[in-house]
Amino acid sequence: MNIAKLKQAETQFLDRYPGGFLHPDLQAISKKHKMDQMIESAQQNFSKSKFRDAWSITENMTKVISRSSMVSMFEKPKFRDAIKVLPEKELKSLSNGLKNFLHGNQQKGFETINDVLRPLKLAKWSLVTIIPNYYYPHTEVFVKPTTAKGVIEYFELEDLTYKPAPTWEFYQGYRDAVLDMKNQVNPSIAPNNAAFGGFLMVSMNS
Repeated sequence: MNIAKLKQAETQFLDRYPGGFLHPDLQAISKKHKMDQMIESAQQNFSKSKFRDAWSITENMTKVISRSSMVSMFEKPKFRDAIKVLPEKELKSLSNGLKNFLHGNQQKGFETINDVLRPLKLAKWSLVTIIPNYYYPHTEVFVKPTTAKGVIEYFELEDLTYKPAPTWEFYQGYRDAVLDMKNQVNPSIAPNNAAFGGFLMVSMNS
């Protein structure tokens, strides 16, 4: 990791936005993303006690994904339509996968979700990582392909090679790298991992 580039980006960001994400301009952007509401919705709908009915879990997955400003407008209807006709066995597998990701064996959950979505051509980084990012906004990361590729190159993250098909190995490595970077900057530019991702994206484009 190029620490010098990270610290330079931090300085430039705070010069431009004193107070970090408390700056009025960034507060206005944050409101558009409705981060607080999305976090609250995810934490209410996907608490461990809610995983009793696969149909309601997958329905709530659709709702959260549909309302997310971070998921592509092209992916939202495809996910919604696929869930509507998904056989009960796959619905249960998808629900169990999310339960494991959030409350159990994360790797098993991640891979189960991918196994269900892959035949539907929906095994996309955004669809796999958005709900965990909302549920655990300080420990899980949202993988946006263009941002992830840019972060790896710009900040010179070693031993990380982005691939379009989601893998646990990359997710774990990318998450660890992002959390490491976040711990080395002013907390005002990392109120949650999604905001920190925004900082990284702005830094690469400035």
